[in-house]
Amino acid sequence: MSTLTYPEIGATRLGPLPTGYNHLHHRTRVGRGPDDFAAAGAAVTEWRMHRASGVGIEASAARAEPGASVRVSLGVGRLRLGVPCEVIWTAYEEGRTGFGYGTLSGHPENGEECFVVDLADDGTVWFTVMAFSRPAVWYARLAGPLVPRLQLWYARRLGRTVRRLVAAG
Repeated sequence: MSTLTYPEIGATRLGPLPTGYNHLHHRTRVGRGPDDFAAAGAAVTEWRMHRASGVGIEASAARAEPGASVRVSLGVGRLRLGVPCEVIWTAYEEGRTGFGYGTLSGHPENGEECFVVDLADDGTVWFTVMAFSRPAVWYARLAGPLVPRLQLWYARRLGRTVRRLVAAG
């Protein structure tokens, strides 16, 4: 059984993000109105956002739920890196849908990341990625400042993916 690799469990739900980590906060407009909000929320919590962005996902649940194990993988063939996570919290609320997952032992980083869709009062649908992380293994430390840049690139890619999934209906 793997264990979470950081003590600030759940910090991405309401903040503030803990000190001593790299922080990521990226927000993307993905639609407008209740139908787009529902479509974006389903894409995020049913793992379609990850899959459609080219990331491999193996999850123990059909949609995000606390305690679900998730293995996210990047790369191709023998160069594919799979990293273990666990869903820490979910939000299935009026105007807010999403989840946060944390790193388990075996992950090259320690920390937490959340993916949230919000329906603003003006009807705008926003997708937010927020995370805190720090290297856990030598090769993540070696990558140094490249890791936060890759995380921001990935967050932007997810935002474009959610927007595309919403537009496709």
